[in-house]
Amino acid sequence: MTPTSTAAGALAAIGAALLLTPAAAGTAAAASLPTPTAALQQPQVGPALGALGGTTGYVLGPVKDLRLDPFAKSAADPLNNALSLEPDNGVPHVSTTAATGSLSGGGGAKDLPVVGTLLGALPGH
Repeated sequence: MTPTSTAAGALAAIGAALLLTPAAAGTAAAASLPTPTAALQQPQVGPALGALGGTTGYVLGPVKDLRLDPFAKSAADPLNNALSLEPDNGVPHVSTTAATGSLSGGGGAKDLPVVGTLLGALPGH
């Protein structure tokens, strides 16, 4: 044998050993792992509700302030037209301005008469 073929054979043997060693180590590591099961873990409800309670104000705040009438404070606003009725029997006049005035002024859902009171109970600004 020549020294070149011996060196080439030695390099080939070292290369094969390096290639096969990780595979053998992976097989040994896989053999020591526990067998997977189909059982589910118990749900952790507390942290989920805590995160929900902490983010609700940040989500609902902009929704309550969202401008509902895109034409508010403009000449093209259809809610700016009010209808008023004054009965003959001495009852004060009734107008739609109480219901639509807050929207035609550029307000959001929190400015509506009944809905605003309900939204005030929710977190957010």
